[in-house]
Amino acid sequence: MKKHLLKPFLMACTFFAGLSVVAQQQKQPMPPVLTADGFKLVWAEEFNGKGAPNQANWTYELGFERNEELQWYQRENARCENGKLILEAKREKKTNPNFKEGSNDWKKNRKEADYTSASIKTQGLHSWLYGRFVMRGKIDIRDGIWPAWWTLGTKGSWPATGEIDMMEYYRKKLLANIAFMGADRKDAWFSTEKNIDSLGGQAWADQFHIWRMDWDENSIALYVDNQLLNKVSLDKLVNQNGTNINPFKQPHYMLLDLAIGGKQGGDPSKTSFPARFEVDYVRVYQNNKLKN
Repeated sequence: MKKHLLKPFLMACTFFAGLSVVAQQQKQPMPPVLTADGFKLVWAEEFNGKGAPNQANWTYELGFERNEELQWYQRENARCENGKLILEAKREKKTNPNFKEGSNDWKKNRKEADYTSASIKTQGLHSWLYGRFVMRGKIDIRDGIWPAWWTLGTKGSWPATGEIDMMEYYRKKLLANIAFMGADRKDAWFSTEKNIDSLGGQAWADQFHIWRMDWDENSIALYVDNQLLNKVSLDKLVNQNGTNINPFKQPHYMLLDLAIGGKQGGDPSKTSFPARFEVDYVRVYQNNKLKN
């Protein structure tokens, strides 16, 4: 190469190499390529509207729901903005209209809730039997915050419905769980826990990540950013109540929620609010073998 051309050439190489490094640093996990094996998109929620979530896709859980959690679920805490779903938890008082003095029911013996939040679900609108489920989201990992993306079977009473926790987080643990009815009609679990610090802690949680479930007639596999967290054969998931029913051979609907405190969520008293669970999209893919 001529000497007078060498310096500009080297400068250009350095410039483009720098661009490559920046691009690698900014690169985010991408959804899996789904053109192979006959997969096709069968349902998607991109949250591109503004205001309340699309009522054709989502209904709401309302009030106190489960696990003695502290939040009161209400519609007002779920909204779409800038192409994302925002489930927002607030520290605010909410009168419990079901309050009953002296009740042993935790849903009735609290005069008020100290927090509000949101939970949305596709129950009664959309459900799926098998497929590849993908969600891109960002979670809050501070004390007392309990976000989840999960499914329940359309038939039966929990835990005989079956439950799949594709993304669940609380108390420094990222979880991937599958539940069914075990012995003595109690819930039985196949669970994997991953300490959030092993993934990068707060710096990791400040970014969006991709959670995925691959579910077919043989197994359920749960991933985050293409890292396998949990895989269970369906033959291990038959309800142990004498019915011989496998709750994962029926359609499931999905839920997205942001819970506070309760049996597992931890203590939110020193956490500043609001807290958010942000979802960029949820997509369901199936192939010719995986049909509703």
